[in-house]
Amino acid sequence: QVQLVESGGGSVQAGGSLRLSCAASGYTSSSAWMGWFRQAPGVEREAVAAIYAGGGIVYYADSVKGRFTISRDNAKNRLYLQMNNLKPEDTAMYYCAAAGTSGGSWRALATYKYWGQGTQVTVSS
Repeated sequence: QVQLVESGGGSVQAGGSLRLSCAASGYTSSSAWMGWFRQAPGVEREAVAAIYAGGGIVYYADSVKGRFTISRDNAKNRLYLQMNNLKPEDTAMYYCAAAGTSGGSWRALATYKYWGQGTQVTVSS
């Protein structure tokens, strides 16, 4: 049984940093997308960043490029999101997601079979 558990969220001031971590127990696929999504109240869940296979392919939403870095440690079954220069508009619940098979669009929610419960990130101005 696959279980994704996020940690590392919290409250920071604008310009601050946070590092999110996702522990993926029971997940053995290294040839599939793993990603971070976020959802603010009243807004659809959106893709933030994703990483494929051994980390050779990464994608970021335009809104976070240059500020966020996604990484993956397959040996430890962990996914990370380093978030720097945070802005109030980054405030949201952040979710870790993992695909069940290879392929698919990194942005599409339907690509991902497994989801964590989320960790809240709040950025104050």
